[in-house]
Amino acid sequence: MRPLTEEEVRESFVNAAGDDRRIVAMPDDFLLTDWDHLDFFAWRDPRTRGRGYLVTERDGRPLGVVLRAAEGSSRARSALCNLCHTMQPGDQVALFTARKAGHAGEAGDSVGTYMCADLSCHETVRLAMPLAPNEVRASVDLKIDGTRRRTEAFVERVLESAHA
Repeated sequence: MRPLTEEEVRESFVNAAGDDRRIVAMPDDFLLTDWDHLDFFAWRDPRTRGRGYLVTERDGRPLGVVLRAAEGSSRARSALCNLCHTMQPGDQVALFTARKAGHAGEAGDSVGTYMCADLSCHETVRLAMPLAPNEVRASVDLKIDGTRRRTEAFVERVLESAHA
């Protein structure tokens, strides 16, 4: 991912109004971000519980979505992140929703998916973790490419109504 400025990140959010962009809390280590090793940029809001952000690129342009984590915890022993396809303990995967862009979002429409609760999928796919039961180890490059594609597809789902 190409290096982004704080202003570019704030302006990238397709499902946020001007005031919402202004209150985005950047991660404390934003200036230390190693952009060369990111397929997308995601973080939990350090000030607002349950809020997160995800920024990817399309045609060299950053596209971001504001996320809201569901409250409560999973009773599942394990769960699958739908972005990085990694099995995690149930409390390390959360349902995140994003208000759709445009009129659909203004009418209350949203999309959701299960993601790593700390939004660190880009790191998780690069770790050589032990296999979970019934999990097949794919090449790291395939996992990275798959995670990037699924992340972009999620952002596209948020944009769908804005293109119509």
